[in-house]
Amino acid sequence: MSQPSRLHLFQAFGIELEYMVVDKDTLAIKPITDKLLKHELGTYGSDYENGIVTWSNELVLHVIELKSTKPELNFNALENAFADNVTKINGILNQWNAMLMPAAAHPLMDPNTETKLWPHDSNEVYAIYDRIFNCKGHGWSNLQSTHLNLPFYDDEEFAKLHAAIRIVLPILPALCASSPILDGKVTGKLDTRLDYYKTNQSKIPSITGRVIPEGVFSKRNYYNTIYEKIKTDIGPFDPSAILDPVWVNSRGAIPRFDRGSIEVRIMDIQECPAADMAIITLVIDLLQALVNEKFINLEDQIKIKTDPLVSIFDQCLISGRNTRIDHGDYLKIFGIETPMIVGELWKVILNRLIVLTPSLKKWEQPQLETILNQGSLAERILQALGGDHTEDHIKKVYRQLSGCLAQNRMFIL
Repeated sequence: MSQPSRLHLFQAFGIELEYMVVDKDTLAIKPITDKLLKHELGTYGSDYENGIVTWSNELVLHVIELKSTKPELNFNALENAFADNVTKINGILNQWNAMLMPAAAHPLMDPNTETKLWPHDSNEVYAIYDRIFNCKGHGWSNLQSTHLNLPFYDDEEFAKLHAAIRIVLPILPALCASSPILDGKVTGKLDTRLDYYKTNQSKIPSITGRVIPEGVFSKRNYYNTIYEKIKTDIGPFDPSAILDPVWVNSRGAIPRFDRGSIEVRIMDIQECPAADMAIITLVIDLLQALVNEKFINLEDQIKIKTDPLVSIFDQCLISGRNTRIDHGDYLKIFGIETPMIVGELWKVILNRLIVLTPSLKKWEQPQLETILNQGSLAERILQALGGDHTEDHIKKVYRQLSGCLAQNRMFIL
């Protein structure tokens, strides 16, 4: 999240959306992101700034990232700009018989044979990563996510924001999961992308940790306990010291103290910008309520242990909104005394937020109603497939998803 000066909590936000480039007929991946960017830049390059939205490359050649050029507060304008840029990109991709496709993982891609890494600028870092981890695999070359960057000004604001984010992360997959199919098969997990994310850097465990960040609430402690550990552990694999521990950190929420932001990275990309922005709006308002101690005070938030957060998160990857929460301390955050499934918990949270901020018309968004009542995109994909998991039927459903992206509309059964 680039910014001219440091922002305070909730003053503006950086948002990044990643999409696949695929063949319009076969839905096979098309590794032509460099050509797409060259079409606008006139030469091979990593970023094309198009007003309030910038196009960027990613690790692999079949993924394009659309991100807010600078931190934004006007989400209506940003959603419209994302949708307009999708239209523009699809128009350009026509010359290669290609289009953008949403969802957090390609359901049919074989990453071991189809992966092509970005070969241009910054590829030295990608090459080192590939040498260490072998980036030709699910969780590396077959994943698309939504990133939310939230600002903080100083250590006090970091502590408040990091404490709140740790509480929200475990139940996010219930809203955002969109990766239930890999290799043409239903995986048994709604958020298979994150299941791979947990383990794809297990050669150096300190890089990802347990995805849910440790309870660290100051810059000094974060550097001493996390970044120094990462630096030490990657040293033998990176003798030229090219990899920056700050950049390498792959937890579900990553502080960037140099620019005053925390990046939330565990949201699967949705079927259209309208869905992503609706979820992001809900997440931001929940974080703001937690930071303002509308549920429990900061001292009690800081006391929340990592183990129950990880347990809830891990189960949410599998069963999403049907995950049963038995952890009393977690439920008490939201004033709940008895076990509850995550889908119902989100409804409780939403109703509480409406009481706290009754003027918020945004809660009338039909996108949230669809997600809370019909399920995450992963659930809706599986419902659309029914019992027919043939390649042709999978392609039919994902063509429908591509149509939703092109028209910025929800995937409703």
